[in-house]
Order: sequence, then C-alpha cells, then structure tokens
Amino acid sequence: MEMSGAGPGFFILVLAGIMNASFTLPMKYARRWAWENTWLAWTVFALILLPPLVAYSTVPHLDDLYGSGVANIVLEVVGFGAGWGVAQVFFGLAMDVIGIALTFSLVLGTSAAVGTLVPLFRLHPERLHTASGHGLLAGVGLVLAGVLVCALAGRQREKALRVHTGPRKNATFGLVLAILCGFGASFVNFGLAFGAPLVLSARTLGASPLNASNAVWMPLMLAGAVPNLLYCIFLLRKNRTGSSFRSGGIGHWALALLMAVCWFGSTILYGLSTVMLGALGPIVGWPVFMSLIVITASLLGMFTGEWKNSGTSPLRIQWIGVTLLVLAVFILAATSRYLS
Repeated sequence: MEMSGAGPGFFILVLAGIMNASFTLPMKYARRWAWENTWLAWTVFALILLPPLVAYSTVPHLDDLYGSGVANIVLEVVGFGAGWGVAQVFFGLAMDVIGIALTFSLVLGTSAAVGTLVPLFRLHPERLHTASGHGLLAGVGLVLAGVLVCALAGRQREKALRVHTGPRKNATFGLVLAILCGFGASFVNFGLAFGAPLVLSARTLGASPLNASNAVWMPLMLAGAVPNLLYCIFLLRKNRTGSSFRSGGIGHWALALLMAVCWFGSTILYGLSTVMLGALGPIVGWPVFMSLIVITASLLGMFTGEWKNSGTSPLRIQWIGVTLLVLAVFILAATSRYLS
C-alpha cells in the first residue's frame, strides 16, 4: 500500500474515533429526559433517518442494487445489524450488573479482537504466517491489554468515588453479557467486511469508491434500530417516562440529532478510511478504531473532571492503559503499510 492512501486513511480514522467517543456528550445537557427518551430519539435519527438519506444521496440506483443478485448479501448484512442491535440491549443490562468501566472495556476489547480476527481468518488466512500478519496480531494483543488496564483503572476509580451502577446480583452473568455484547458490537465490522460484494456492486452501478460502503450501512442500521426501539419502548413503559418527551422542547431533540450526526458521521468516516487503507482496511482499521474510541473517551473523562477526587493510583493506571493503546495504534499503522 502506498502511504498516500494510508496516511489520509489514518487521519480520517482518528477523526472517526474522536467523533464516536464524543457522541454521548450532548446527553449531559438533556437533563429533562430520561436515558430512554434520549436514546429513542437518537435511534430514530441515527439508525432510521440518516442512513437512508445518505445512501440514496450517494449511491445511484440503490433499489436496483438491493434487488439484484446480491440479495443474499443484503440479508446477511441485515442479520449482522440485528445482532448488533441486540448487543446494545446487552450493554445496558451488563452496566447495571458490573458497572460502566468494566462493561465498556470488555465490550471494546472483545469487539476489537473478534471484529479483526474473524474476517482475517475467514477472508485472508494466508496473511497469518507473514510478518504483517504477526504485526497485526501483536497490535490486537496490545489493544486487549490496553482496554483491560483501563478497566482496572475504572474499577479503582469507582471504588474511590464510591460509585455503584447497580447491585452486583450476579457478576458472572454481567461478564457474560458484556462479552456477548462485544461479539455483537463487532457485527458492524462484519457487515462491512463480509458485505464487500454489496460494495462492489454499488460501484458497478455508479457509486464512487469512497461512497459505495454507504450501501452497507443502510440495511445494517435499519435492522439494528429494531432491538433499540423495542428496548427503549420497554423502558418508557416500565419507568413511565414517555411524558418526558413533552418537556425539554426542541433543544433536547436538537441534542439527540447532534448525537446522531456525530455517531453516524463517525461510521461513515470509518467506512471511508477502510477504503483508503486498502483491501484489508476493515481488518486493520477496526482495532485502531476501537483503540481511538477508548483513548479519546479517557482523555475527555480526564478533561471534564470525571477522575477528580479519585486519587493518583487509578489515574496512573489509566495512563498506562492509554499508553498501551497508543502503542497499538502505531504498530497497526506501521503494519498497514504492508497489508496491501
């Protein structure tokens, strides 16, 4: 791969990671809505409205594409989207049992490993016994180590601040949910990696190489919206928070729209970066994307005072985890030069 493609590709990947890690910040200002109100509005914007709008604007003859000989690939992508949507429900349940820090790290660590290794083993097994393949495996190993160290720091921070996200009814059950969520979270990358024939067909119908992946995002996101909608509706009925939509005014809807633009925008940029990184873009790009999300989220947490009064030990451990993730990004960036 020429660095003229890899360099801009990694720059776009960094931007995507920053946007993804930051998309929930507007939730802090939607104080008159419960979580399920904001998440339902986000689901409508990010998963139902924006994907078709972008797809129909950038991919010519989209209806002909989905009705062509790649219909089986579309169904496969829909399945990945539905699995990802279920994983979001598992994420909320796991947080209630084992806490935010451990859930977040386990999900991203599992997703980084599974979302990279499964496409590598299935689509490019010949790369495993090469120097570039070894570099990719080393980078993924560092990602796993980094997120686990960050998880340890987060647990110590919670203890120092006496933060409890819910009763520890069954820690094993919570751990299983978090790992299952990590598997499901990787389905977004599976949709892109295994949906490659759909992307190629979009290009034959006139889509530009940089926009063709939008044909994958629409069916994947629409399928992922269904479990999210059902879970939010369940919480609205359970917590009787449906009436909260009448408060907050247009400002709260605008915040949800901002969240959607940041999140779906980061997804589009991730797809764009994988094109620029070459044939194995989804394989090398996914662990970098996950690492950048953790790095950015960690820095935002430090700058916004989330680690205040937690003591020096948790913050020192967190910096170790972030350093491991930064090192993983550099190794994966160097490896991508030879994964053409």
